[in-house]
Amino acid sequence: MMVSPNLLSVIMLIHAIIGLPYNVRGLSMGYYMMSCPMVEQTVTNTVNNALQADPTLAAGLIRMLFHDCFIEGCDASILLDSTKDNTAEKDSPANLSLRGYEIIDDAKAEIENTCPGVVSCADIVAMAARDAVFWAGGPYYQIPNGRFDGKRSKIEDTRNLPSPFLNASQLIQTFGQRGFSVRDVVALSGAHTLGVARCSSFKDRLTTPDSTMDSSFAKTLSKTCSAGDNTEQPFDATRNDFDNAYFNALQRKSGVLFSDQTLYNTPMTRNLVNGYAFNQAMFFFHFQQAMQKMSNLNVKSGSQGEVRQNCRILN
Repeated sequence: MMVSPNLLSVIMLIHAIIGLPYNVRGLSMGYYMMSCPMVEQTVTNTVNNALQADPTLAAGLIRMLFHDCFIEGCDASILLDSTKDNTAEKDSPANLSLRGYEIIDDAKAEIENTCPGVVSCADIVAMAARDAVFWAGGPYYQIPNGRFDGKRSKIEDTRNLPSPFLNASQLIQTFGQRGFSVRDVVALSGAHTLGVARCSSFKDRLTTPDSTMDSSFAKTLSKTCSAGDNTEQPFDATRNDFDNAYFNALQRKSGVLFSDQTLYNTPMTRNLVNGYAFNQAMFFFHFQQAMQKMSNLNVKSGSQGEVRQNCRILN
C-alpha cells in the first residue's frame, strides 16, 4: 500500500514523539537504538563542529544528498572513489563542485570506533543533510534509518541529474519521474537559499537580452563572470542562512540560474513561489515533507547493498 507524503510525515512525527518503532520501505525510526544508540548525536556533533568552522559546507551537505539520491537512490554511491576500472559518480562534471566528503568521513570513522560495521554511509549522508538544514536555521525533520550502501557508482548515471538550464515543465517532469509533486519541486528548489552557483552555470543567460532578469542584477552577474567561469555568485543575499530569501529574489527577477527564475515565470509554480516568499513557515513545512521523501528515495535493502567500512570504497 502506498502512503501519501502528508500521512507519512504525520506518522513519523507521532512515532518519534511516543517512541514507537516506525517502518516504511525497510527503514525505521530508532533503527540503531540497540546497535549504536549514539549515532545520531555523533553525526550531529560532527556536522555542527564542521559548520562552525566553515558555514558554507551546509549547502554542500544538502546538495550531496540530492546528488546521491537522485541517481541510484539514497545509497551513498556519490561517496565511492573512482578506480582504474571505473569512473565513479563523484568525478562527473556535474559533481566536481560537491563539498563535504570529509565530514562524512569523520563521522563514519568515529562511529566505526564504537559501532563497527553497523551504520551505513547512506544513513550518515541523510542525517548530515538534515542536521545541516537545522544548523543553518531551517526546520528540523525526522528521518527513519536502515539504508544500505549501494555497490554501483558510474559516471554515466549522472546524466539524469537535473540541469540548471531546465525550464519549469522539464523540472516537474524530471522530478515527477521519481514521485515528486509540483509543490515538492518548488520547495526543494528552496534549498538554493544556501550556497552559490558558478558562472559556468548561468553565463548563457547573459549573452542575449533576458526580460525575465532584472537589468541591474544582470549587471551584477556580468561582473561576477568577468572574473572567470569558476567565479561564485550567491543564490540570495543570505547565502549561509536557511530562510525564504531565495523566493523573494525570484519575485525581484533576481534568480541566479535559469532553473531558479523559471519557477516564478511559469504560472503553475508562481503561486507557490509567492506563497513561500510571503510565508516562511509554510515553506519550511513543505520543505520538511519533500526532504523526508527525498531521503527515502529508492533505498537499498540488505540483499541489494552492504554497510561499508570505508565510505569511499566497497568492502
